[in-house]
Amino acid sequence: MIQAQQRWLIFVFISAVLISSGSPSVAATGPGRAAVASAHPLATQAALEVLGKGGNAFDAAVAASAALAVVEPASSGLGGGGFWLLHIAAGGRDIMVDGRERAPLAATRNMYLGSDGKAEARLSLDGPLAAAIPGEPAALVHIAERYGRLPLTESLRPAIRYARQGFAVDAHYHRLVQLRRSVLERYRATAAIFLQAGAVPKAGWVLRQPDLAATLEAIAEAGRAGFYEGEIARRLVRAVRAAGGIWSLEDLRQYRVVEREPTRLRYRGLNVVTTALPSAGGLQLAIMLNILAGYDLGSLDKAHRIHLVVEAMRRSYRARAHYLGDPDFVAVPRRRLASVAYAAALRQGIELNHATRSAALGELGDPPGKGADTTHFSIIDAAGNRVAATLSINYPFGSGFVAAGTGVVLNDEMDDFATQPGEPNVYGLVGGEANAIAPGKRPLSSMSPAFVETPQRIGLLGTPGGSRIVSMVLLGILEFADGQPPTVWVSRARYHHQYLPDAIQYEPAAFGARLRERLAGMGHRFAPLTQDYGNMQAILWERRGNRLRAVSDPRGNGSARVTSWPATVRPGD
Repeated sequence: MIQAQQRWLIFVFISAVLISSGSPSVAATGPGRAAVASAHPLATQAALEVLGKGGNAFDAAVAASAALAVVEPASSGLGGGGFWLLHIAAGGRDIMVDGRERAPLAATRNMYLGSDGKAEARLSLDGPLAAAIPGEPAALVHIAERYGRLPLTESLRPAIRYARQGFAVDAHYHRLVQLRRSVLERYRATAAIFLQAGAVPKAGWVLRQPDLAATLEAIAEAGRAGFYEGEIARRLVRAVRAAGGIWSLEDLRQYRVVEREPTRLRYRGLNVVTTALPSAGGLQLAIMLNILAGYDLGSLDKAHRIHLVVEAMRRSYRARAHYLGDPDFVAVPRRRLASVAYAAALRQGIELNHATRSAALGELGDPPGKGADTTHFSIIDAAGNRVAATLSINYPFGSGFVAAGTGVVLNDEMDDFATQPGEPNVYGLVGGEANAIAPGKRPLSSMSPAFVETPQRIGLLGTPGGSRIVSMVLLGILEFADGQPPTVWVSRARYHHQYLPDAIQYEPAAFGARLRERLAGMGHRFAPLTQDYGNMQAILWERRGNRLRAVSDPRGNGSARVTSWPATVRPGD
């Protein structure tokens, strides 16, 4: 069994290998343009190709999502899920498409506990028992049919081409395969796809996925039924059950996308539109921004500003652990948590010169003791339609299991449930009964795509990063509020506090010796990281002059492009 400290060390190790160095990709232009920022150049290319065929931002989002499923198999895919935040320019509507995975109908509250009553962590991380029912295929069909202009055969064409013809993997792929090699080589179908004759492929090796291409073609031709019914569904269930999983055909038949009203926030003249439950991000951002709205951060020195931001993070992550879960299964006091009055009460416990000990905030509640490898893209089209989407299969390569004949890597999102109240998941997050396992329930997530708006500027942003996603989005919003350009949102040195463990995690460049000394003098504890984290993809639309800027995080290998409308991209370029 992996104890809490061991699981925390796993997360720290993941952070050191998930991100490879790169350089920011920035583009700026004049009127009548579209922009795409994604975590992989081929996904950006796919979105531009579809825009060039007359598609809108929603068609481009389908193309980018499917392309990322092919070219970032460790991060997202048809075997996973995500949240797509949409803005429909005609009518000014915002919609959250919830494609989060669901627990199988045969799931039980204590399915990952051993005979001693303690969590057996690897059961919720490796192999098909760890896999929830995927939502991404249903979400792509839903977005295309309800909001797109093009048929799925067009929007999925680039991803099908990448899967069938192959693409050269990079050093980042090599590191992630090395990290998960023991589980990838455990399953024959997985090893046959992602390993090279049983070995970890080096950069430049061409990854071809003909079975995944066929699955994408089935979805392109038959829509939702191409994945959740028929031969693909039978292959998925047969393979999962043969390897010890609990999926059924009824699980797949019952899966449905849910459209939810996004969370809407106000912060010092900004309008923020972001995710609703089962993403924790919206309510956590509400708590943090409402707390911070009570201070003039611009008048403070750097140490006191960071101190207050950390105290806001600490309290929001405690609220997450105590209250949050799938709103279709548990009653969450959403209005109270998002209220100014709740934040004001929390603010009263914050001292300007002294850190709060997390233990002083109390246990999680009744009964006592009781969201890493992901991807993001942002897209805007000439009509002003926009999408910010964060997608995941959870741990690198998810569960490590591919159902033979499908090419689909299954998620291990069951680890995002509180497998035992008070027991941390692989990202160190603790949870209570609100996020306990139940049949058909969606696990709580950290994925937090967001729109940030003023009358003059609109920002789209989001990032992978496990439990640190929400704090990264918060820091990006604060930079937007300060009038900083998107290059600063994505490249600034980051820090994070998640209530437990009670320590500030931070990138090497975030704190100099003097700043750390001042924070330590306030009582803060530290968990320094040896590597940077996150991979933010952002777009800024400056309405005056109708200028677009698209930026990809320098920590990753992404690509950001601003292009003419219609995009001058030829298929296959």
